[in-house]
Amino acid sequence: MFKPSLRGAARLLPLLAAFAAAPALAQAAAAPYPGEITLRVDATDLDHKVLRVTQTLPVKPGPLKLFFPRWLPGTHAPTGDITLLAGLQVSAGGKTLPWQRDTLDVYAFHIDVPAGVSALDLSFEHLAPVGPQSGRIIVTREMVNVQWNSVLLYPAGFRAANINVKPTLVLPAGWQAGTALRPAAAPATAGGTTTVPFKPVTLEMLVDSPVFAGRHFRRIELEAPGAARPVVLNLVADSADKLNPTEAQIEAHRELVRQADKAFGSRHFAHYDFLLALSDELGGIGLEHHQSSENGVRTNYWENWERRAGSRELLPHEYAHSWNGKFRRPADLATPDFNVPMQNSLLWLYEGQTQFWGWVLAARSGLTTPQQARDNLARTAANHDLQPGRAWRNLQDTTNDAIMSQRRGNKDWTNWQRSSGDYYGEMLLVWLDADSLIREKTGGAKSIDDFARAFFGVKDGELGPLTYRFEDIVAAFNGVVPHDWAGFLRQRLDRNSAGAPLDGLARSGWKLVYDEKPSDSARADEAENRFFDFSHSLGLAIGSPRGGAGAAATPGAETRISSVIWGSPAFQAGLAPGLTLVAVNGRAYKAEGLRQAITANKGGAAPVELLVREGELYRTVKIDYRGGLRYPKLERIAGTEDRLAGTLGKR
Repeated sequence: MFKPSLRGAARLLPLLAAFAAAPALAQAAAAPYPGEITLRVDATDLDHKVLRVTQTLPVKPGPLKLFFPRWLPGTHAPTGDITLLAGLQVSAGGKTLPWQRDTLDVYAFHIDVPAGVSALDLSFEHLAPVGPQSGRIIVTREMVNVQWNSVLLYPAGFRAANINVKPTLVLPAGWQAGTALRPAAAPATAGGTTTVPFKPVTLEMLVDSPVFAGRHFRRIELEAPGAARPVVLNLVADSADKLNPTEAQIEAHRELVRQADKAFGSRHFAHYDFLLALSDELGGIGLEHHQSSENGVRTNYWENWERRAGSRELLPHEYAHSWNGKFRRPADLATPDFNVPMQNSLLWLYEGQTQFWGWVLAARSGLTTPQQARDNLARTAANHDLQPGRAWRNLQDTTNDAIMSQRRGNKDWTNWQRSSGDYYGEMLLVWLDADSLIREKTGGAKSIDDFARAFFGVKDGELGPLTYRFEDIVAAFNGVVPHDWAGFLRQRLDRNSAGAPLDGLARSGWKLVYDEKPSDSARADEAENRFFDFSHSLGLAIGSPRGGAGAAATPGAETRISSVIWGSPAFQAGLAPGLTLVAVNGRAYKAEGLRQAITANKGGAAPVELLVREGELYRTVKIDYRGGLRYPKLERIAGTEDRLAGTLGKR
């Protein structure tokens, strides 16, 4: 055991006093933080992908506790990565001061501010991942994604809304930036860099206002000049030729804005900036913010527009979050700062109904066609209908998943374990159920749009947040049409019975069926992603769907079994995720060959024989599956009203 010298112990006394004062700091009243924090982030080191940070904090003598943000809005989890902070130096008047990390809360730093000191200078680096093996790529040769929560420390004991910060961003010369922050002055270029000063904002708003900046940049107004609360689309791309959507494609994004206005009947922002990166290098992302959204898609976003839906429900989803999640926010997610733990009990509305609105608004705006919207719904319904994990884990419990997994998304048996994805897709089906029920009860006079305007459309122009609880949701639905909405929701959230909630689909005049051929949009997605889904036949999928920019498949991914349905024929034959599929019936694996093999065994004459590799071990498995190919699609129920057309129809 280390025994400190008396001199060393004396040096530790002020830090120990700071530890003792920590509970008092945590209990401090919600008073304004005295003074303004300045923050400067230099993002010009593209060689090392390092963001260099300097801060100045007004302080008073005595113990000071600083936090690195841990619980991040939008991720609903303690996903702040403090391991990427390095080189921390604290000084005052040019003299270096010691700091001590809290051994119980490693996101906290303790400093004893000497007498006579009124400001501290901090400097450190954010070591952005240099490759995808280290995390999401945020710096490339052509662009950078600055998330302010990764490049600051803030004082404990104050609400984030009561701390003012004056940020400045330094970029390579000629780069432009998109953000919800407003400039304090025109960018200044000198010495090969461009300095962008922003107006002071609260810490809460700063963390909620990330930046996409790059060499190839375009700003597209989505509304007429002079709009009171304008919405713009900021594009940044790997190359300039990816910044040229057609006028029809731009018009679909303009229509998204108009359709959202009609659905929600309000705006809760002073301005809104879509941040859209078209990149095969920057890490993919879809993250909501109050007055902007971070969206990362691949460079082919504008290509094959008519053939595939691609990522075109992403922007509608994140835009809807400005109303659902940012303005109206679950009470247990409205934490005072970024180091108070969140609770996710109502994510089935926060994320689940946003998933519904993203799907609806994409169709209403023309970002997707009605057929693409139905195809996406069919796949959602089929995937959740196949969910074996429902037998032991209800949907309500999946709202804890973001905290449990910290959004790592590395489960091998997702369909048995269940995941946060379930309260997105399954709740889309539940909200379709609610919509169709309202339409049925009111003879088409009302719909879930009436709930949206009553719940999200109140207090037009206010930023909020306006918090809510379960009872508020129920009351708002009862205000649209009286019903046992509490029972409606709890039955669907708490049940463990098999099968997805498909009542809304049937009430809308459609049913889930299976065909031996994939839909056109599914076929287009297969070709683009090299991901082949046999989940509804053999019970496995091959390849890794690339969800967005920078998510290129790793070597060998096209032949790797990415998922196996628990209890399926593939599972019973001994297959598991991670195996490499080498051959089908003695021939090198090709997706089309596997399709033919599945079809050939419909009569049981030729069981599917797969050669798989696990490390250096090769083995052959036989699967005597006789159900043929099964791809989900929707089919009209004869003699019924097509309420789905009303849900997806343009307003």
